[in-house]
Amino acid sequence: MLLLAADTSGKNGSIALAQCSPDGNCEALEVVPLSGGMFSAQLIPQIAELLKRHNFSKHDLDGFAVASGPGSFTGLRVGLAAIKALAEVLSKPIATVSLLEAVALSGNVEGKVLATLDAGRNEVYAGHYEVSNNESRALQEQLLSREQLAEISRGIVVITPDAKLVEVARANALEVRQIAYPRSDTIAHLGWKKILRGETVSPEALEANYIRRSDAEIFSKNPIQIPDKIGS
Repeated sequence: MLLLAADTSGKNGSIALAQCSPDGNCEALEVVPLSGGMFSAQLIPQIAELLKRHNFSKHDLDGFAVASGPGSFTGLRVGLAAIKALAEVLSKPIATVSLLEAVALSGNVEGKVLATLDAGRNEVYAGHYEVSNNESRALQEQLLSREQLAEISRGIVVITPDAKLVEVARANALEVRQIAYPRSDTIAHLGWKKILRGETVSPEALEANYIRRSDAEIFSKNPIQIPDKIGS
């Protein structure tokens, strides 16, 4: 089964093409980095080129996994719009993956953890997760100030890819584990598990999980036409 995964949540965006199997295994064929701030210009051509390099067209895709947030309002909308359009035209399933879930699982820590991402404005995206046997259960996702992060994190492992948050945690004597920023191959792996469990969303229901949500930035419900230049 061929899966396309995308993460356009911020400056560390990427897309991945992966071969996945019914036993849950999902091996990335290639991961392509995307430059933040240029997703709208890059995403469609990069998807087309990625498929072409591996001798596939969009019609060979069996499903999609997409990072639903938190992150940049504009960046997330670009990625979700592309996946929405492809899935709608091809009638294939979509799995959404929280970046905080990807962070939580990437820490390789069992038990309750706090996955964190720098939200700017002296704020932190924080996800409370319970991790066991490479599976996670979301307890809560919220927006915190850095001061609140220090207050609520006693006795729990903080997991983050952001060096600034590592410094904050250490300055407050918190237990912290720094990880590499999750790429879209991680999104593919987690998304495929969700597809196997039937945890999918329809194109019409696909929305971003901003956490810091603005009414002016709510994901558009208008239909989006799939560009012809994505594989024939």
